[in-house]
Amino acid sequence: MAQKPSIPKGTRDFGPSEMVKRNYIFDTIKSVFKLYGFQPIETPAMENLSTLMGKYGEEGDKLLFKVLNSGDFLNKADEQILAEKNSIKATNQISDKGLRYDLTVPFARFVVQHQNDIQFPFKRYQIQNVWRADKPQKGRYREFYQCDVDVIGSNSLLNEVELIQIVDQVYKQLNINVLVKMNNRKILSGIAEVIGEPDKIIDITVAIDKLDKIGLDKVNQELLAKGLPQQAVDKLQPILNLSGDNAAKLEQIKAVLATSEIGLKGIEEMETVFSYLKPLGVTTEIELDLTLARGLNYYTGAIFEIKALDMQIGSITGGGRYDDLTGIFGLADMSGVGISFGADRIYDVMEQLDLFPKDSATTTKLFFVNFGEKEQAWCLNVIKQLRDVGISTEIYPNAAKMKKQMTYANNRSIPFVAMVGEDEIGSGHITLKDMEKGEQKKLTVDQLIEKLK
Repeated sequence: MAQKPSIPKGTRDFGPSEMVKRNYIFDTIKSVFKLYGFQPIETPAMENLSTLMGKYGEEGDKLLFKVLNSGDFLNKADEQILAEKNSIKATNQISDKGLRYDLTVPFARFVVQHQNDIQFPFKRYQIQNVWRADKPQKGRYREFYQCDVDVIGSNSLLNEVELIQIVDQVYKQLNINVLVKMNNRKILSGIAEVIGEPDKIIDITVAIDKLDKIGLDKVNQELLAKGLPQQAVDKLQPILNLSGDNAAKLEQIKAVLATSEIGLKGIEEMETVFSYLKPLGVTTEIELDLTLARGLNYYTGAIFEIKALDMQIGSITGGGRYDDLTGIFGLADMSGVGISFGADRIYDVMEQLDLFPKDSATTTKLFFVNFGEKEQAWCLNVIKQLRDVGISTEIYPNAAKMKKQMTYANNRSIPFVAMVGEDEIGSGHITLKDMEKGEQKKLTVDQLIEKLK
């Protein structure tokens, strides 16, 4: 027997019922993005490795999927490097492209490449798949979709406020209870400064970003392993254990960072964002979390992470401010801020909590039973009228047994079935069956359209 085909670990097929639900998520998110004036773009699945490498930190670089050069990729490779069996050096010889790790770095490349065609500030949204060579586990995949929204070419904090409003509105529409965690990388830089380790900001942020996953003790061990002296790690402890509401936390950290200009600037930015949000009716809880670091190196200001409250899963949305991401591509001082909705994790949350609308799996609204050539010829004209007014309609392709056709409609969760025999053709009526209620009634075509619209 031939071996059953399979797909790579960390990837998935999506059948029709799953795709309808996924499209419900995409359509909801997209509708909110458009409401705030964002415009769509797309970028290629592959980018040059020179675009991707060095933008996500050392750990992120390891998770990039590399694409072998086309043709005889070994022909031009240095034999000595290949003989060394050094995978990093060898990869550089045989691969110059990679699958995108996220949508933000390709977006920065897009902005620089097309800067003369863009109106700044540029508000873009992008919904596409990304790839990471990560260890597959529940809620973590090697191929997944991101729904990104960014504003670039403006350093106004109103952009951060709008992004939080977008988060609030999207999750209200999806009926998911969430918590928005916020911090500011300037505050983290200030913390590194006052504990006497300003050059270790990357090591500090990467370590404390794992606090929720590995706990305080292991974070402290990692900080020591990265070369921070015990004295500096000790100074971090009260900061990692701050308590109280957002205002109280900011006051406490303000006293700690009194000698740090950059730290105080971060506090000021957070106070401004919170003051703007207060009168806007945002009901989603927003928590200042000074242990939130977001492991990506390009963040420079506000950072966000959104967690589902009713299910144990990683963050389902995240992002932040980046002041010079385009600078690495030659366009300096182009500040931007954005967030990314993780569609796959959102799907998992909605599926487990049964949050999808009951009709979300329905693609066809009305199904015509096929009784034979004469009947189907009459039905085709009616079906065209129904489709012309936007009612999704289909007819069984041949005159199979009634039981088979009704089973098909039932298994497809089609809510209404139309039956047209000689009597119906003679009277110009259609017998409509409500599959949920089990009720039947005869209607004219106009009455049918009125009911189903």
